[in-house]
Amino acid sequence: MSWWLAHAEHTLTEEVPAPPAEVRDFYVDLNNIKLVHPLIVSVEALSHSENPDGVVHSYRVRDRIPLGPFTLNNTYRARVSVTASGDVLTEADQSPGVRLRGTVSFEPVPAGTRVTERIRIAAPRPLARITTREAVKAHIAMLGGIRSHFETR
Repeated sequence: MSWWLAHAEHTLTEEVPAPPAEVRDFYVDLNNIKLVHPLIVSVEALSHSENPDGVVHSYRVRDRIPLGPFTLNNTYRARVSVTASGDVLTEADQSPGVRLRGTVSFEPVPAGTRVTERIRIAAPRPLARITTREAVKAHIAMLGGIRSHFETR
């Protein structure tokens, strides 16, 4: 582990009024996530590969990140690893050296589905605080957007 990188972990949860399979299917398609994630401007599918455990979707994502009075446009690669059932694994690698890894579970509850996202963020120390703050804020909004999407169906 490098002294240059700071690490943070957060667990976010949202209850969604829909069955786990429907919520999971919505979540694993970044074209859907673009609709509910406050920073994502565009998503371009790059590849889709199958392996013995499931599928891996790779994307090019463009974000618009607010930094005070400025907006930073950022393009990066994201991967979503989807098994037949169970947790979904996410990866986003951004410049300069920002890495976000997520493990997302979809648990049945009486009201529908409890989505739990465990995110791990690594970022260069000068960017760590703002990167973590903005990522957590965006993912809270994204999970709320998923809930709203299913509430209004």
